[in-house]
Amino acid sequence: MNDTRPTHSGLEGRIAELIAPGLESIGYELVRVAIMGKQTPTVQIMADRADQTQLSLDDCERISHLVSAVLDVDDPISSAWTLEVSSAGIDRPLTRVKDWNRYAGHLARIDLDVPTASGRKRLTGTVLGADAAHARVKLDSGETVELPHGDIRRAKLVLTEDLIKATETPPSAN
Repeated sequence: MNDTRPTHSGLEGRIAELIAPGLESIGYELVRVAIMGKQTPTVQIMADRADQTQLSLDDCERISHLVSAVLDVDDPISSAWTLEVSSAGIDRPLTRVKDWNRYAGHLARIDLDVPTASGRKRLTGTVLGADAAHARVKLDSGETVELPHGDIRRAKLVLTEDLIKATETPPSAN
C-alpha cells in the first residue's frame, strides 16, 4: 500500500491510477474515488492539498478540469457520467496509511469485508496508526486489533470535539 495514495479496486482503482499522477503534479493528493449510481453515475473525487492547507473552491475547480480532461481522453466509463470534486472534510475517510497515522488518537468507524476473529464486521475505536499491511485500532473493550487494509471496506473518522479542535489549525511544517 502506498503511504500517500488510497487503495481502490475495479473501476474506482482504474480512475485513481489515471488521475493521481496529474493531481500530484499540480499540488494535490487523491483521498478517495467513489462511483455512485448506475444510470448516470457520479464520479466523486475527494482530494487534499499536498501542503495540508484547506482545499478551496478554486482548488476544486482546478481538480475538476484536470480529472475531466483525463477521463474524457481515457474514457473508462462508457456511459454519461457526472463529476463531483470535494474536500475530504473533517470527518474524512481513512484511505491512506498517512491518514491512519495522522489521525492516530481519534475515533473512527470501520466497516470490514472480512469479519474479525470475534465475528465483527463493524467496529468503532481509537485509531492507533498503520503500516503498509495493517491499520491498528483500539476498541472500547480495550482490545487492540490489526486490520489488513484489504479487509477494510470503509473507514471514517467520527466527528468529535477533539477532532474539530485538532483540525482548526493546519499542521506545523516541521
